[in-house]
Amino acid sequence: MNLFDLSGKVAVVTGASSGIGADAAIAYAEAGADVAILARRMEKLEVVKRKVEELGRKALAVPCDVSSEESIKHAVEVVLSEYPKIDILLNCAGIAVRGGVEDVTIEDWDKSFDINVRGYFLMSKYILPVMVKNNYGKIVNISSVNAIIADKYDKLIRIPYNSSKAAVVGLTTGMAAAYAKYNITVNAVGPGFFITEMTTEMAKSFVFKKMYNAIVPAGRAGEQGEVNGTILYLSSDASKYVQGQFICVDGGVSIV
Repeated sequence: MNLFDLSGKVAVVTGASSGIGADAAIAYAEAGADVAILARRMEKLEVVKRKVEELGRKALAVPCDVSSEESIKHAVEVVLSEYPKIDILLNCAGIAVRGGVEDVTIEDWDKSFDINVRGYFLMSKYILPVMVKNNYGKIVNISSVNAIIADKYDKLIRIPYNSSKAAVVGLTTGMAAAYAKYNITVNAVGPGFFITEMTTEMAKSFVFKKMYNAIVPAGRAGEQGEVNGTILYLSSDASKYVQGQFICVDGGVSIV
């Protein structure tokens, strides 16, 4: 039996226009799932949609701003008008706001939590009733290794990001305990440094790259697709008795 087989499953992915979200949407399709991909940038979603369809799976691209409850509610309604169920939710939309306590604005702090935490809460709020009704669900929240480690160098300090990603872990454990009785698992993934659209500026810095490679046991940044295995594990029946866990995919940077 293939524990990672997602044939017949429907997965919803937020932040699916680029980076880890886009990669995961394609990985879900490769594992046999149909997908609904959500993000603000429809032109980029269409690219991911075509890649999913080339794999022979059904794809639905839906515009969604996860900082808006109305946008989330509408997006879920659109998904449910096309698919009869939702088996998997991957909360992946996120931003990385830089700054320390003394210089971050209230607006930037609130924006960080609106997207990185409230967006996950609201997506779950509107999808959980479907999972409860079907007595089945897999929710995977993309947090960050920066939920448990931080930076002391001025150019790298991102306290709003640290705080919001730590909040995702708390949201995950709370939901996991509350919804396990409905055969729903809720777990979180903590990627380390991956070169994505969001981290392009940092990736261009020779100083940062040299410093990071010296610290991380793997000696390099994460490569495209290297989070997929953990996401698929937590989204499939391979993890049916795994509940409320936070798994770092970070080349070992969190252990040194």
